Amino acid sequence: MGKVLGAVISPHPPIIVSEIGRGEEVKAQNTIDGVKAVSSYIKEKSPTTIIVITPHGPLFSDAISISAERNLYGDFGNFWHKEVKLEFENNLELMKKIINNSLKEGIRIVAIDNSTARRYRVENKLDHGTMVPLYFVDKVYKNFKLIHITYGLLSPQELYKFGRCIKEAVLDSDDDVILLASGDLSHRLSHDGPYPYSPYGRVYDEKIVDVIRKGNMEDIVTFDLELAERAGECGLRSFMVMAGFLDGYKVESEVFSYEGPFGVGYCTAKLDIKGEDSDKDMLKILKERERKKIEELRKNESPYVRLARMSLEHYIKTGKYIDVPPDTPEELLKARRGVFVSLKKNGMLRGCIGTIEPVTENVAHEIIRNAVAAGTEDPRFDEVTEDELDSIVYSVDVLYEPEKVNSKDELDVEKYGVIVSCGFRRGLLLPNLEGVDTVDEQISIALRKANISPYEDYTIERFRVDRYY
Repeated sequence: MGKVLGAVISPHPPIIVSEIGRGEEVKAQNTIDGVKAVSSYIKEKSPTTIIVITPHGPLFSDAISISAERNLYGDFGNFWHKEVKLEFENNLELMKKIINNSLKEGIRIVAIDNSTARRYRVENKLDHGTMVPLYFVDKVYKNFKLIHITYGLLSPQELYKFGRCIKEAVLDSDDDVILLASGDLSHRLSHDGPYPYSPYGRVYDEKIVDVIRKGNMEDIVTFDLELAERAGECGLRSFMVMAGFLDGYKVESEVFSYEGPFGVGYCTAKLDIKGEDSDKDMLKILKERERKKIEELRKNESPYVRLARMSLEHYIKTGKYIDVPPDTPEELLKARRGVFVSLKKNGMLRGCIGTIEPVTENVAHEIIRNAVAAGTEDPRFDEVTEDELDSIVYSVDVLYEPEKVNSKDELDVEKYGVIVSCGFRRGLLLPNLEGVDTVDEQISIALRKANISPYEDYTIERFRVDRYY
């Protein structure tokens, strides 16, 4: 019978590798000391296998990827040091158990071998999210096999379930395992960082470090995704998988270090197993939290959102559009405006469709049409199914008439949405969206949606919205 030994958290800035940093690594000395402490803990536990969860391998929106070749190789060629390389034996037997457990739970898995790497046009080598922490581990401990996993952009509950699938596979094996959750914290801590500064960056880092320090696994899985998006982090999903891996255990955590050089937050920590905690059914707790949240939203939803929800529910169950309910407020019946309906599930976008200008007789009909379209016609997602309806969270944006602007100075990402136009191509982005913190980002996304090059001669319009929940 295998054994879950614990888990560790490590950031992955290549600059802390001495060959790459060339002296600059001293600016992150606390992080280097923390990663060395993580490596010492791994050596002390002497796992037969290390499972790495990374953000930077082959990333899929609807699936988790697992490297499937017998030997796993990586180097720092992307950082001008191809001579710095690592190679490990893949634990193929345990990998297959993880895949089988995941498929039984309905979690999609892509096994990345040379063939699938060519098919999906992804690299089949260890990424820097794996290489950086293992660079330090390899210096003090070598007697282990490796499993290399890249999380998918799945819901928190699915990632947590996947972590449990890993745990059950380990217990059904002959391996003693440590899970290494690779991930940086906010990338928006300063104006000198790799992304535009956001005040949410420091807030996110303080909250997530506190959660890790306390070892509150349920608080990781239920963490505010909007705050995480605004902070520009990359590690939260790794931590969610880790939380599932530690399900059913009493955990003693220790944060070795936290600092934010280079505008990016780095945290190192260990989560040591101190016995079983079978009384707590975490998945049940998570589902109950989500149920109560949805229930509260339903109690307080606006007439706009109620109509959107009723429209989609009726269409999914009957295949027909709902008639305008007799108790619909007059303001929805008299006004004609463009409307966008957005759907979220487990904190993640599930669909969004709208009209810039009205195409029906009033706002009520606009909501009915666009709510159904958001659930059934958004090309980015599968159609919403009936068993999902109780989990969908709605918002409705009612648009004011667009007005042309002559300069980016007239825009404000929180106050105004933006429309870019070039010929017959138009791209729209709503205001006050999580993860969109600057005007340049807003315009860039709208241009991509319209397939307009930033070098083309395009016009910009702005618009205000009334947003309803």
